[in-house]
Amino acid sequence: MAPLPKSIIWGSTIASLTGFVYLLKDYNGGKKYEGNEKLTDKVVIVTGANTGIGKEVAHDLAKREARVIMACRDMFKCETARKQIVIDTKNKYVYCRKCDLASQESIRDFVKLFKKEHQKLHILINNAGVMRCPKSQTKEGIEMQLGVNHMGHFLLTNLLLDTLKASAPARIINVSSLAHARGKINMYDLNSDENYDPAAAYAQSKLANVMFTTELAKRLKGTGVTVNAVHPGIVDTELTRHMGYYTSGFSAIFLKPLIWPFIRTPKQGAQTILYAALSPELEKVTGQYFSNCKREDVNPIAEKEDLLEWLWKTSEKWTHLSNS
Repeated sequence: MAPLPKSIIWGSTIASLTGFVYLLKDYNGGKKYEGNEKLTDKVVIVTGANTGIGKEVAHDLAKREARVIMACRDMFKCETARKQIVIDTKNKYVYCRKCDLASQESIRDFVKLFKKEHQKLHILINNAGVMRCPKSQTKEGIEMQLGVNHMGHFLLTNLLLDTLKASAPARIINVSSLAHARGKINMYDLNSDENYDPAAAYAQSKLANVMFTTELAKRLKGTGVTVNAVHPGIVDTELTRHMGYYTSGFSAIFLKPLIWPFIRTPKQGAQTILYAALSPELEKVTGQYFSNCKREDVNPIAEKEDLLEWLWKTSEKWTHLSNS
């Protein structure tokens, strides 16, 4: 029997390797949420819904017939994403509304408009974020990562609590990160004025997300509104745009192909968020942290009562919540 031509051998080998790589990526993509809940007439807000995970979440919720408000800073990107979602899902009740989480004035304006247009809010997904950016500040002078990832969502959520309570049962989902596990709350330099490290500031903001979740759950006891935090996994989104080593030409050629099977797509990253927002088994579960569609332990710092209270009061002060 004549040996197979080398071209066939090489072709077969490449095809097998390609298939293995795609299977590996699918495996590392984590658990898929397979619930088929319909959200007809339910009102949902998703921050940062114009790209990445937020866009995938908005798309899935629109497919379930929810009324989806895409709360975004960039209206051009939002409208582009909205049109695509409407076409794909045939749901015309998808709206773009301006909400810049780096501006407390913009957040308040968003809430005022939302309350004029809607009487109910059933799901709030605090997804928008910034990661490892160069040192910069919000319009109020708050370190950008802390200001957008935590303070902005703290203010937004509190301003919407009356509507959420009136719509109970309702759910709040705070998108955190595994990075919270190495985070610390610097009580003496919370704003990173004296020493700014992008990675440490990001971890602090993600820990603040978890602490906000823990404390808010206690304050919402008995209201029918639950709040949980989520780690979406390591996902390839625009969030990495400030990570020079990851966005460099060298990375595009050498690093990304190697780690591609282990990095989740935005759709894969959306699954635990959807689980927390929709799963009937979590109807009364609150104050928890989820990863890969299951409950996980949190950084012990997130359970320190005195620090939880301190962060809440500081957040109230920095967002002027008492004046709202």
